[in-house]
Amino acid sequence: MAMPVDLSHHLSTEARLRQPNPMKAIWKLTRRKPNMVSLANGDPHFSLYPIRKVEFEMASVAEEDPVATWRRGGPSAPCHKLASSTHEPCALPIQTGLQYSHGAGLPDAQRVVTELTNYYHAPSDHICTLTLGNSDGITKCFRLLGEPGDHFIADEFSFSSMTNVPLSQGIKWVSIKMDEGGMIPEELERVLAEWNPERGRRPHVIYLVPCGQNPTGSTLSLERRKQIYAIAQRFDLIIIEDDPYYFLQYDSPDHPTTALSTPFSTSFLSLDTDGRVMRIDSFSKVFAPGMRLGWITSNAFFHEALVTYTDSSTMHPHGFGQMLITEMLAPHGWQLSGFDRWVRSLRAEYHRRRAFFLDLFQREVAPTQLARATVPEAGMFVWIRVEIEKHPRYRADRRMQSRDVTAPRTNVKELMEELFERCLDGGLVIMPASVFALSADPKYDDMEDPVEDRLNYLRATFAGTEEAMEQGLTILGQVLREFFTEEQK
Repeated sequence: MAMPVDLSHHLSTEARLRQPNPMKAIWKLTRRKPNMVSLANGDPHFSLYPIRKVEFEMASVAEEDPVATWRRGGPSAPCHKLASSTHEPCALPIQTGLQYSHGAGLPDAQRVVTELTNYYHAPSDHICTLTLGNSDGITKCFRLLGEPGDHFIADEFSFSSMTNVPLSQGIKWVSIKMDEGGMIPEELERVLAEWNPERGRRPHVIYLVPCGQNPTGSTLSLERRKQIYAIAQRFDLIIIEDDPYYFLQYDSPDHPTTALSTPFSTSFLSLDTDGRVMRIDSFSKVFAPGMRLGWITSNAFFHEALVTYTDSSTMHPHGFGQMLITEMLAPHGWQLSGFDRWVRSLRAEYHRRRAFFLDLFQREVAPTQLARATVPEAGMFVWIRVEIEKHPRYRADRRMQSRDVTAPRTNVKELMEELFERCLDGGLVIMPASVFALSADPKYDDMEDPVEDRLNYLRATFAGTEEAMEQGLTILGQVLREFFTEEQK
């Protein structure tokens, strides 16, 4: 068995100075022995809750294809009823589920997400901490690890709602180039090996979305994951593995569907032998985004720091969500086998939606020869490359004209801004690459191929209705035709 790796030096000053909440420490003592009498907490008694029972009417997972049955059946689709009650037998009664808890979450809810994590990832020496969804979990990881003046690493195109988070902490991003397979390990290693100490301390945190990366839809191969993990070991990085699309992994578009037997990818958490992976999971993409319930899986040391932070900030996650997942994964609920059947059926549905989107793209957009779509292996986004070089007003000599060796070579950014506005005028909202791009630092980074010259991409989703996809791609094809036939203004 490998010796534990001391990773305590990765904690931020804020995390080191943060003190445990003494009242929460006393709360833990209530479990020292059965039937403890408490005059300590200011918890309203459950007899004063105006709630006696909460029922959840969920899809039945007894069907061969539960998602299709649920969608097509509408109000008459078979269902599985669960309840949390103050008086009837259940896995997590209301008097427990709606009381104050501590930062890891209610023990029963923490136990079921731990069982779920073990089922798919089998990590060694890791503990789960419940959160208020992915964003809350990632934010806490950033606060736990980041100092003002630090640099974190991420893909050159990343989900801006997350990369904006640590900026207010005085943390900057270092972007790593991508190709259709996601982050390029050789580029990651080069950036770390060539790090200039004048810039500050070398990055010690890397943020990744390994499956169906948002926005590019790319998925890291097992070989790349192993390479990145080895680099993390060599350069002492903590990996924040944000994986909301883990259960939405697909077979090739050549297949009519994604087989139920298709295995899920090996996660960074599964590869972790040092405790340097902090994995973020969520129910948002497989249940409903408004649930705002997720969890962080980390080593025990980081777990304790997360609990200390949570006990003095957001407090524990909401009880309704914890009751739902506890009842759902209980012996009288879906159980793990039922949850697995649901997510495998769900990805088959998204496989169908992906195929519908790609067929429409071939019909409405591809014939223009002005854009092409990258087929995603996971997630719910298609990364569309606009052939902006074909535009009559495209220029590739701007750096020569300005004599600024750090400036963009082209006018791609301006043309794509114009195209985005044309899409809006045509009635289509589609995400431009510019909102996801992490800018380089011209003083230190390689500016031979700046990201500003590679903004000729659009992000589209196949998570919506067929009608929205059909209308949207029809508009996109028409806008491209009109935009590329215009002469110089």
